[in-house]
Amino acid sequence: MILNELKNKRILIFGFGREGQDTFLFLRKLFPKKIIGVADQNQYPTSSIQHLKNVKFHLGKNYLKALKKYDVIVKSPGIPPKIIKPYITKKQKVTSQTEIFFDNCPGKIIGVTGTKGKSTTAALIYGILKKSGFKVHLVGNIGKPVLMSLLKSGAGDIFVYELSSHQLYNLKKSPHLAVFLNVYPEHLDYYKNFQEYINAKANITKYQSKCDFLIYNSENKIVREIAKKSKAKKIPIKGKYYKLNIEAAKKAGELFKIPKSKLLKSIKDFKFLPHRLEFVGKFKGIKFYNDSLSTIPETAIEALSFLGKNVETLILGGHERGLDFSGLAKKILESNVKTVILFPATGERIWKAIVKEGKSAKLPKPFFANNMKDAAALSCKYTAREKICLLSPASPSFGIFKDYKERGNLFKKWVKKFGRKNQK
Repeated sequence: MILNELKNKRILIFGFGREGQDTFLFLRKLFPKKIIGVADQNQYPTSSIQHLKNVKFHLGKNYLKALKKYDVIVKSPGIPPKIIKPYITKKQKVTSQTEIFFDNCPGKIIGVTGTKGKSTTAALIYGILKKSGFKVHLVGNIGKPVLMSLLKSGAGDIFVYELSSHQLYNLKKSPHLAVFLNVYPEHLDYYKNFQEYINAKANITKYQSKCDFLIYNSENKIVREIAKKSKAKKIPIKGKYYKLNIEAAKKAGELFKIPKSKLLKSIKDFKFLPHRLEFVGKFKGIKFYNDSLSTIPETAIEALSFLGKNVETLILGGHERGLDFSGLAKKILESNVKTVILFPATGERIWKAIVKEGKSAKLPKPFFANNMKDAAALSCKYTAREKICLLSPASPSFGIFKDYKERGNLFKKWVKKFGRKNQK
């Protein structure tokens, strides 16, 4: 939406998390005296919101009833569209922070998406451009929410925007440079089906013109099919895990005419993000890797491929989302993994998939753990010196753990504790 269109509209910010709060601050700057609605299912403590002026709050269990009272709803990405659909009329406009930003951004947007790898790739591109002297901003999932950035930006600004499927959903504009890494089954509890998820991802290039660019993973079948329909200038890339991220960042840097020596130096200096195949350290002669952000089977498969034959212990399992583990089971049986440590709820189903695929093959030894302390103790006990223990759960963290960060941090805490305790 163009900002002038909001001037005389009744606006509701739907979802008051990180993005919603940024949207509120942005709209307050534009319209200091306007009454803005805020709806959220959480009942926020009075002390945290009482200082906000000219706000109509709709908090708690009846928050959905507020929808009918407003002309424009700025929906936060974490709220599934299916939740609000029954309450919306054709006269109302449902928009998002991402859509408002795309419609009003004066500079260039580099959009990065993919089921996995988008945070690392966005951070790499940002680092490369920043070190080369560009006025660049890292926004979206990995960086800051975007709307407040608009207030001080101009035509020379570049925004590296990590775009989730939720942010791309229903978007009617695509970035000048789109980076499309991969598509795997994910967020199936959010969308009606896998195809709706694919369609959301496809919006990163759907509205590009022949003046735009698309860097895409030519080895991912779904991405390849989407790229065929794109009008943008296409730049195919290949690679697994970090190699794919690095290749995408290099191609982006080349488009901005950054010399090869500077590109390679920026990549060499880059510190990879936590919980993404993060090397924790070597304890008791064992190398430990934290890949807690692995929430689908495909990323665990890629982690095993990337680290190679020295992975001897694999920690798997987590929240149940009905994912297919047969491909992961095959990969484990082809590898040198001798021990699998399994968390509920998917741990049992992963083990059944391994048994089913294994048939007469020699199976790894299974252990079932209900907390990270036990899993770490088992990994120290059953991994040989000079071998690798890999946490790559292939499942979301919810259940035992609050999020993937807590899961990864607890892994690092306990392997260091047990490893150093037994260090020889």
